[in-house]
Amino acid sequence: MSQDSTDRIVAGLRGWITAAPPGARVPSNRALTAEYGASPVTVQKAMRRLVGLGLVESRPGVGTFVRAVRAARSVDYGWQTGALGAPPNRTSALASAQRVAAPDAIGLHAGYPAVDLLPERLVRQALARVSRTEIAMTRAPAAGVPDLQAWFAGELAASAPAGVTPAAARDALIISGSQSGLSSIFRAVVGPGRPLLIESPSYWGAMLAAEQAGVVLVPIPSGLAGPDPDAVERAFAQTGARAFYAQPTFANPTGAQWPAETAHAVLESVRRHGAFLIEDDWAHDLGIDAEPRPLAALDDDGHVVYLRSLTKSVSPALRVAAVIARGPARERILGDRAAGSMYVSGLLQVAALEVVTQPGWRTHLRGLREQLRSRRDLMLSCLAEHAPLATVETVPVGGLNLWVRLPEGSDVGQITRECELRGLIVAPGAEWFPAEPSGPFVRLNYASADPARFAEAAGILGGVLEAR
Repeated sequence: MSQDSTDRIVAGLRGWITAAPPGARVPSNRALTAEYGASPVTVQKAMRRLVGLGLVESRPGVGTFVRAVRAARSVDYGWQTGALGAPPNRTSALASAQRVAAPDAIGLHAGYPAVDLLPERLVRQALARVSRTEIAMTRAPAAGVPDLQAWFAGELAASAPAGVTPAAARDALIISGSQSGLSSIFRAVVGPGRPLLIESPSYWGAMLAAEQAGVVLVPIPSGLAGPDPDAVERAFAQTGARAFYAQPTFANPTGAQWPAETAHAVLESVRRHGAFLIEDDWAHDLGIDAEPRPLAALDDDGHVVYLRSLTKSVSPALRVAAVIARGPARERILGDRAAGSMYVSGLLQVAALEVVTQPGWRTHLRGLREQLRSRRDLMLSCLAEHAPLATVETVPVGGLNLWVRLPEGSDVGQITRECELRGLIVAPGAEWFPAEPSGPFVRLNYASADPARFAEAAGILGGVLEAR
């Protein structure tokens, strides 16, 4: 049955539940099938949604009942207002990408790939092996396990052209995910009250970390070919900024990759102004139609501060990443990290190293590329067929997401709310802009949800856009 049938049953039962006393037995699925002229599968889907909303509870072998809501004791937290004072910023607690979706919803909002795209067997085996070693009971060095430092540095050095001195193992600092690295870099390299150039659109987490660090963002428009190097040059000259945060490879949210000419021009501008390029290579392992080209591999004089994470390609449970920096900048970042978290779990570091040094790792990456391509292309075709008003201006060459433009004049907030009411969770694009959005966008993650539901998801989005 259609999504409209599910919505109709949910709406009808919500009205019935409102008038029913707590503990009342909900009509059986057979009775609801007859009453609404729906299939048993559609009725079951509606019941799962009601359970997810906390309106009913299922008792196996007995039936489904209106959930009794216990009256909550009124608690006054007003004293905390005086104790905490005004908040340092107005950022909401959770971004849309961090939300937990209802069990039966189609979640295209998340920032991670589905479990079946991860090297689960390699991860489980590595954790089991490492847990039996001494590292499970000892403290790791503040800068990281040396062998993992060497692996990250070696990966970057492999991309370095002749004549460029590659990064050394000691230049790598192991961190618990790239988000913590961004926070440390912004505090240690940029500093509160100082300007930071940033692509627009860009990663919402970087903007959050910058705001928490008190950094002032200076947006630089960035499109299919990355930012205009002349605009970067002007922004450095006008603001006196000493850093530019960018994603040259498979950017979040667009999936775009800078052309080589843009990369070289921006790096030269950074050097002329004695500044830093903070390169976020979050999607290094997620290429589809292109290979990663880290700008840090072109730099041997310390102008590029480089981040690479294994969170998206190995496992989000490991939370292992690295910052590669040289000179005093490295020491400042290390000092900030050590003050905040002392060190990263050695067990997780060695487990991650075990995964990426196994022969099966490269095999996994080759399979991952094909699976990402298949999912990306399937979602593109489903949107073209079922949501023609939603357009994808650029087919991403890597990453996890489609950057989807909605018709001009669209109320993105209203559209995302309408989609959610119909069981589809999408991420509103405004969160990826450091200033006003340049248009109405949503971000759709093609790697997180079941591909078998892509057509249903596109149908929901298309139906909402048609009804606007």
